[in-house]
Amino acid sequence: MSGVADRLADTLRPIVGGDLPVRLRAWDGSESGPTDAPVVTLNSPQAVSRIFWRPGELGAAQAYVSGEIDVEGDLDRALTHVWSVADQRGLQGIRPTPAVASALLRVLREVGRPPAPPASQARVRGRLHSKLRDHRAISHHYDLSNEFYSLILDDSMAYSSAYWRSDDPDYSLEDAQHDKLTLILDKLGLEPGMTLLDVGCGWGSLSLHAAARGIKVVGVTIAAEQKKFIDERIFAYGLEEHAEIRLQDYRDVEGEFDAVASVEMGEHVGARNYPTYVEVLRRSAKPGGRVLIQQMSRRGRHPGGGPFIESFIAPDMHMRPVGETVALFESGGLEVRDVHALREHYVRTVQAWIESFESNVDRITALVGEEVARVWRLYLVGGGMAFRDGRMGVDQILAVRPGPHTLPPVRRW
Repeated sequence: MSGVADRLADTLRPIVGGDLPVRLRAWDGSESGPTDAPVVTLNSPQAVSRIFWRPGELGAAQAYVSGEIDVEGDLDRALTHVWSVADQRGLQGIRPTPAVASALLRVLREVGRPPAPPASQARVRGRLHSKLRDHRAISHHYDLSNEFYSLILDDSMAYSSAYWRSDDPDYSLEDAQHDKLTLILDKLGLEPGMTLLDVGCGWGSLSLHAAARGIKVVGVTIAAEQKKFIDERIFAYGLEEHAEIRLQDYRDVEGEFDAVASVEMGEHVGARNYPTYVEVLRRSAKPGGRVLIQQMSRRGRHPGGGPFIESFIAPDMHMRPVGETVALFESGGLEVRDVHALREHYVRTVQAWIESFESNVDRITALVGEEVARVWRLYLVGGGMAFRDGRMGVDQILAVRPGPHTLPPVRRW
C-alpha cells in the first residue's frame, strides 16, 4: 500500500495542475514530490484536515502556526517557489472538487469536525469599525507587549517603512528610520515652536523626533501599551513641554495645528470610514497647513491583505491602489501636491526586521510562545515578499489644506 504522501500527491494533482510544487513528507514517514523542491513536512493528519475545511491560504496558515506543518530551510525561498509555480500554472488557490474532497476523506479515513482555530487567531466582534471594535482590533496586534516589539524594531520603535539613503554596510535600520522621520518633518515644513498632530502615533517615533527639534506635538493612539511606552520616553528625554500623547480615537480629535501627519494608520480606518479620516486630517490642519500620510497600497483581491493577515495580524484592515487614496484626499477637500513611492524601501525595512526577529527568536518565543512566534515569522516573510513582488506598495502623500501655503515650488526631497 502506498504511503500518505503519495496518496496526497495523487489526490492533489488535478487542482495543482501536475506534480506537487514541494517535496512532501507525511507523518507516516512517506515522501513524494520533486527531490530538488523545498521540503514541507505534515506532522499530523490535523494539517490536512485544516486545509480540507479551510482550503487555500487560511487553512495552510493555521496548520503552519499550529506546528502541524513545517517548512525545511528558508521560508522565503519555499514560499517564493510555490508562488512562482502557481503563477506559471495559472492557479488561483486550492479549491477541492467533490471528487478531490472524497479522495482526501479516504486518505484521512475520517476528517471529523473542523479543528478549532489556533489561539493566536483574532476574534474581533462588534459593528465593523465602531470605536469598540477598532480598539479590540488594534489591541490584538499592538498590545502583545512593548518588549516584544523592541526585539524586532529599531530603538526608535518605528513600525513603518524606513527611508534608506545609503547602501553603506554601516548604515543601519536606525539610521534609515531617523532619515524617514526627518524627511516627514522636512516635507511638512515644521520649525521649532510650530505645532504637529500625529494621528496614530504608534510608539511615538515621529512625535519624539519632532519634540526633540522643538516642535510642539500632540500624538493620539488607542493602544494603551503604546501610550505608556511613549509617556515614559517623554519623561526620560525631558520633553514634557513639547509632547503630549492622548489615548484617543482619531474621530475625537479637536483643534487646529500647523501640520498633520499620519504614518501607516489610514489602512486601519476601513473603506467606509476613510472619508471621515480624511476630514479629520483636513480640519486639523490650519488653512494652508500641510498634511502628510504614509500608507500602504494594494491592488486586486483581498484589500485587507489576504486571509492570513486578516485573521492573524490586522483584522479589518483595508488597502487600495494609491490612485484611489489620492482621489479620496481630493474629494475630501485637500490639495495633493506630492506622491512619493517607497515600495523598495519597505523591502529593506522588512528584511532588517526579519534579521532582528531571527537573532532574538529564542527570547521572542519565551515571551509570546511558539505559536505567536510562528505567526510573526510567516507575517514578516510574507510581507517582505508582497512588497518585493509588487503586490503591495507604500507611499507618502503630501497635501495642503486650501489657503495661502508655504510649500516651496522646488522640492529638496
